[in-house]
Order: sequence, then structure tokens, then C-alpha cells
Amino acid sequence: MSILTRYILKKYLTNFIIVLISLEIFFVGIDFLQNYKSIPQSANLQLLYVLYNGFFTLTLALPLSIVFGWIITLIIFIKNNEFVAFNALGATNRNIFLPVINISILLLSLLIFLQMTPLAYSSDQKKKILDNEYFTNTKSDIFLKYNDYYVYFKKLLPLEKRAEDIHIFKVLDNDVIETIIAEKAYFQDNRWYIVNAKIIEKPKDLDLETSKIEVRYENSLETLEGFKPKILDNVYDSKSDFSILDAVSAVKLLKEQGVNTDKIRSILYNLTVIPFFVLPLILLIFAYASLNSRFFNVGKFTAISIFGTLVIWGMFFVLYKFTNGGVIIPEISILLPMILWLSISMYFYNKKINSN
Repeated sequence: MSILTRYILKKYLTNFIIVLISLEIFFVGIDFLQNYKSIPQSANLQLLYVLYNGFFTLTLALPLSIVFGWIITLIIFIKNNEFVAFNALGATNRNIFLPVINISILLLSLLIFLQMTPLAYSSDQKKKILDNEYFTNTKSDIFLKYNDYYVYFKKLLPLEKRAEDIHIFKVLDNDVIETIIAEKAYFQDNRWYIVNAKIIEKPKDLDLETSKIEVRYENSLETLEGFKPKILDNVYDSKSDFSILDAVSAVKLLKEQGVNTDKIRSILYNLTVIPFFVLPLILLIFAYASLNSRFFNVGKFTAISIFGTLVIWGMFFVLYKFTNGGVIIPEISILLPMILWLSISMYFYNKKINSN
């Protein structure tokens, strides 16, 4: 790593950390004050609420801090005439912005990695604390399809990975041919185990003289392989989030069942694609910065850069909300705009750089 790269990264990371901490304190503090009366008086729950809210805010604050930190760094370089010094030393544009691009990709990759962990459910967890449901996470009356089976759970306890009062109906050619009834089921080894099951089988060909219903009992049955309790919980709750790994599993499983996966795919794209909208912004802001502070309007540059960042971020946020609400399919509302944004940004970047 060259001396110039270390110097740029030192300046940039300092500004990035200051902006990130400021945004975190601001958003978490405002939220805590707004919901203070609803938060339980337990110090442990209050601390958990702050921690969960802090990570949830990080998913919003980190991409913005990457851009805002870059804007501040550029302004400092311009006002101190450091850009002129960089060029005098033979540094190219690539030598200046590439370290920031690389560190930004690393930071965004770290954020995506954290979204693969249980921290991805921070928004759900803080809501449970507000609703006094943090220790009593249950869902009732869940009915879903799995291959040739229709499954009903009277009560689902995702944290304990178990369900109560289960009815499973096997359907063949629009006819119920088998019914499984049990009091309890447990999720272990990536599948559900139904305990003390009562199995009722109806004959395929009905005959008044020979046909009869067969009833038998099994100590343990296996079903719903790979259908995790958290996936069941979140598919049932339209406002729930997914971690990246659970979202991938849910898309795979629900596609096999012929269930619409638009909402889950939109969440997946929101976690893995949208954060990278900041990379073109870094290039555009750099392209429209000036080497010389004498004839450069710093105030106008700062205002336009910040406003433009918020507009682009708001555009993708609105598109995600539309997609999550089932208005537009995610490939059109998220992936296509991202491709267009990258193409337009590169066009204006090259046009500006080549005109200088």
C-alpha cells in the first residue's frame, strides 16, 4: 500500500466513522425518546432495544455514511489544496478514488455478512420488545401447502422450534386421501418430527361393501424437510424480515410449492443489491469536485451532493416498498433501476472526466 493510499484512507475512515457514529446516535436516540413510554422498564430489555435498534439503523446509516464521509473528505482536500499536491506527485484520478471504492465494497460486504446472522431480525426483535412479546414469541392458526400436503398448525413457537395441535392433509387429484393428526411436532435435523401421530387413510376407490377407513398410529413421522420455524413464522407474518440465508431457503422452498415469492425476493435484493447504490455516487461526486478551491463553490457542491445522495437513496427505498407491497415484481423495480443507475452514472462520470 502506497503512502498516498494510506493517507487517503486515514482521512476518509476518520470522517466515515465520525459520520456513522453521529447518524447512529441521532436515529437511535430519537427512536428511543419517541418510544420510551412503550419500552419495558427492565434495564436489560432497554439495553437490548438500543442494541437491536442500533443494528437496524446501521443498515440505513452505513451506506449513507460511506457517501457523506467521502463528501467531507473531498471538501477537506479541496480547501487545503491537497488535490493539487496529489496531482503534482503524479497521482491519477484512479489513485485517489480507488482506495475509497475498495474500502466501501469491504464495508458493504461486511454489512451483507451481518445480514446473514440473527442480527438481520433486529427490527422484529425491537418490535417484540415494544409489544411486550420478547419472551412469548408465538403464532396461531398457520395453514400452508407443502408438496402434496396441506399443513395446519394451531400454535407455532419459532424460538423453541416446535408446534402444537397439527393437522396434515394429503391431497391427490383434489381429493383428501390421508389425514395426520398430532398434538406436538419438533424441528430437528432440518426437518419436522411429528410425535404420536394418528393417521387416517381413505381408500382411493370407494365401494360400499369393501371400502373402509384405515386408522393407524405412529410414534414419529418426518415431514416439511428444510422448512425452518423462522421461515414459517415470517411467511405467515407479512411485515417480518428475513436474513439472507433464510430468504434464499424460503425462495427455494416456496417456488417448489408454487407460492409467490415476490416479497421475499424483494427483501433479498434489498439486502444484497441496493446498498451498492453508493459506489456510482462516489465516482460522480469525485468527478464534479474541483482541484482548485479558488473558483469552487463549496457550499453549492456540498448541498447538491447531499441532496442527490438522499434522492437516490429515497428512490430505491420507495421502489423497495412498492415491491414489498406486491405492486411491482422485484426484477423490474429493483434490479432494472440499479442497472440503469450504474449505466447513467458511468456515462456522466466519463463525460465529466473527459471534458476536464
